[in-house]
Amino acid sequence: MSATPEFFDALETRDPSERESALMAALPRQIAHAQAHAPAFAQLLEGIEAQAITSRAALARLPVVRKHELLERQKAQRDKDVFGGFSAIGWRGAAARAGARRVFQSPGPIYEPEGQAADYWRMGRALFAAGFRPGDLAHCSFSYHLTPAGSMMETGAHAVGCTVFAGGVGNTELQLQAMAELRPQGYIGTPSFLKILLDKAQETGVSLPSLRKALVSGEAFPPSLRDHLRGRGIEGYQCYATADLGLIAYETPAREGLVLDESVIVEIVRPGTGDPVPEGEVGEVVVTTLNPDYPLIRFGTGDLSAVMPGRCPTGRTNTRIRGWMGRADQTTKVRGMFVHPSQVAEIARRHPELGRVRLVVEGEMAQDRMRLSAECGQPAQGLAERVADSIREITKLRGEVELVAPGSLPNDGKVIEDARRYD
Repeated sequence: MSATPEFFDALETRDPSERESALMAALPRQIAHAQAHAPAFAQLLEGIEAQAITSRAALARLPVVRKHELLERQKAQRDKDVFGGFSAIGWRGAAARAGARRVFQSPGPIYEPEGQAADYWRMGRALFAAGFRPGDLAHCSFSYHLTPAGSMMETGAHAVGCTVFAGGVGNTELQLQAMAELRPQGYIGTPSFLKILLDKAQETGVSLPSLRKALVSGEAFPPSLRDHLRGRGIEGYQCYATADLGLIAYETPAREGLVLDESVIVEIVRPGTGDPVPEGEVGEVVVTTLNPDYPLIRFGTGDLSAVMPGRCPTGRTNTRIRGWMGRADQTTKVRGMFVHPSQVAEIARRHPELGRVRLVVEGEMAQDRMRLSAECGQPAQGLAERVADSIREITKLRGEVELVAPGSLPNDGKVIEDARRYD
């Protein structure tokens, strides 16, 4: 890592066209690598000419792989490949591939490999933006067992040049004692546990004068909690990362959204589809990672976000997103039958004159009803009836249709809204 006083490395301030050219040059190589070394992608991308995927438009034609599919493939292949064919590394007996330094288990269970590369999860960039510097002691309270969060953050801190106290989860009194005696400059962990530690310190009269910065993740970090930490003398920043992909985006001192990591290609797609939405519209975050060890191509995170216009005032030139805005999988059950976002997308696809659509489920349980609100500028005669026929054909349920003016529906990424009363 070669840092300037302001940036983790020179990649952060590249001309956007230079960055895009580099990403698009790396994309076909990564796809070819995935086809050759990850059996799941050899099957999913069968017949795809990797060298032809040199643009975002070409990338958007490839299938989106969502977490439920990854889990299903892992479960189906437990006896021969615990990674379900998605990993290019493993160990002796794990599909005869070597190279994994560690393996982790997330709820599902889903297994994730960790390779040999320094800062494998690329968390150093986020820590640097949060103010961590060489020589700092970082108190890490993320889990060091089963899930990868502790390793993700520790290897990133090492990339910055920090010393790490491996606090792990729980043991509040012991962790607080360590903070008081070791005097760390920074905290890494969930924001809620940091608040617990600070409240306990105040309650017991423990002073933590050295603690001045924090990188938090794993849960929501509302402005109220950020301001509460600031009142205690700690500047807290958040990052967006997953166990499958590592770092996706990170907050900077500008406090204007999250800047994308340099080693991922991020798309925002309409929930239930693989179709990119216009810039600024809320949709599902889909990520293609350039990690050769775990080469996930168009991996659907299931999270909602949106691209922000303009550049970060700090001088970082990569795209910014608005951060976590909810979950994209809005599947719900209506009168005993599941209705999926992909079905709502198919209804809209059959009627291209429609704009943004939202299926609202109303009423009380066992007496629920569906209403599709759809934006349309100049509806043709009988359009509502034809859309209602498509609802019945695709979902096997009856639904009302409400045609509304363009721009009437909120830009929040919701395609299914459950407005039923459960009391």
